Amino acid sequence: LDDLSLSVCISSRELFSPSQKYQLLVYHADSLFHDKEYRNAVSKYTMALQQKKALSKTSKVRPSTGNAASTPQSQCLPSEIEVKYKMAECYTMLKQDKDAIAILDGIPSRQRTPKINMMLANLYKKAGQERSSVTSYKEVLRQCPLALDAILGLLSLSVKGAEVASMTINVIQSIPNLDWLSVWIKAYAFVHTGDNTRAINTICSLEKKSLLRDNVDLLGSLADLYFRAGDNKNSILKFEQAQMLDPYLIKGMDVYGYLLAREGRLEDVENLGCRLFNISDQHAEPWVVSGCHSFYSKRYSRALYLGAKAIQLNSNIQEAIIHFREAIRLAPCRLDCYEGLIECYLASNSIREAMVMANNVYKTLGANAQTLTLLATVCLEDPVTQEKAKTLLDKALTQRPDYIKAVVKKAELLSREQKYEDGIALLRNALANQSDCVLHRILGDFLVAVNEYQEAMDQYSIALSLDPNDQKSLEGMQKMEKEESPTDATQEEDVDDMEGSGEEGDLEGSDSEAAQWADQEQWFGMQ
Repeated sequence: LDDLSLSVCISSRELFSPSQKYQLLVYHADSLFHDKEYRNAVSKYTMALQQKKALSKTSKVRPSTGNAASTPQSQCLPSEIEVKYKMAECYTMLKQDKDAIAILDGIPSRQRTPKINMMLANLYKKAGQERSSVTSYKEVLRQCPLALDAILGLLSLSVKGAEVASMTINVIQSIPNLDWLSVWIKAYAFVHTGDNTRAINTICSLEKKSLLRDNVDLLGSLADLYFRAGDNKNSILKFEQAQMLDPYLIKGMDVYGYLLAREGRLEDVENLGCRLFNISDQHAEPWVVSGCHSFYSKRYSRALYLGAKAIQLNSNIQEAIIHFREAIRLAPCRLDCYEGLIECYLASNSIREAMVMANNVYKTLGANAQTLTLLATVCLEDPVTQEKAKTLLDKALTQRPDYIKAVVKKAELLSREQKYEDGIALLRNALANQSDCVLHRILGDFLVAVNEYQEAMDQYSIALSLDPNDQKSLEGMQKMEKEESPTDATQEEDVDDMEGSGEEGDLEGSDSEAAQWADQEQWFGMQ
């Protein structure tokens, strides 16, 4: 029914007003979002923003009629900022964090709400942009001085506890019974500096306060700290207290299951796993607990599968690193395990660890196209080793000229050097005997850079025919449309007519797009 309404909305200019079309597009995108059709939702949110832009232009051109009935309607329109926030949520669900940051960065600072600043802070932190992350967390605290997640975010980025406390002092002094907050900040400052003993003592003192006695979050933190300190007995005790207080607790239960398995309490581990699955199978914890049960029951293949499922559900880098290491121990000849581990290191900006692991893979599995490309990928992250990356990629492509991962990385390098003609030749050669969405899209980006606009459009069309959900190809086409005729609201229909065309022509584009596209590519699913 949504699709029918949308078709009527787009086709009929009389049935719906421009503002109603905007509303309908947003509501349709919201329904797609809730159905987890994130790529489709982004496309519809983009259409809604284009409609809103056209609506704004119309309202500026047409003088006010003084009609009082139009005022409530305009006030009820979905917020453009909220639409952009929803788009950023879609991108994060698709693991396209750079696109999420780009959308939120486009919102003027004064219009950013606390939740937008919070999302930006988390995304910056994940991307290793610590200074920007700190700035965004501080802005959250300026707007909401009791935002505990923002406080923890600042402490995790090595901001001094005293500085963080100073940002909350006014609200602590103005609201009764908030004296515990300064102690709480002190405790978690110890946590993030690795001072486990002082952190345990400070949280224990907090737990004794009547307001925070039997607090599940504090008990969970204590259990985790005891675990880090090697005191498994007290860790298990605190986890047991926490789950007795909250039978639906999931956070931290993966560590609890691991500790029980280490003690040989496999029946308890199995029961814990079943209980957690009954609560939710969309969290990593039940899969980790079941994986621990399988591992200590010597069912290693099942343990590996369960661990991989947990990583898929929870992109926490440090936990993923632990599981990939265990997977490598169990299957030392599986290249995909090494690729996953190195990808985690690069995502957490641990270039040195990634380089050590890539060199180990190179020595262990030999100099083939895959290991050469893997080592080159790490070298590309450091400006000092760019030439080495080039040499490695050339060797990989000599062995396998059609190896897609090597072609993508070589194209990324050529884009950085602005050697677009060389990149086009490379991509054409790779596509001579195969057809791949990513390669066609990158070729389109390179063609834009050398002003071959019509052929670039053709390449984007081919990419979309291979993968209709490829958002980057769609965005490349939309970007060219806007630059060709910014004021033409009907240009989207013209592009539909051009898809599949083999003719050459000129449109306008961006020199930097190819490098951005290549940066986004993940290891999995590209071979």
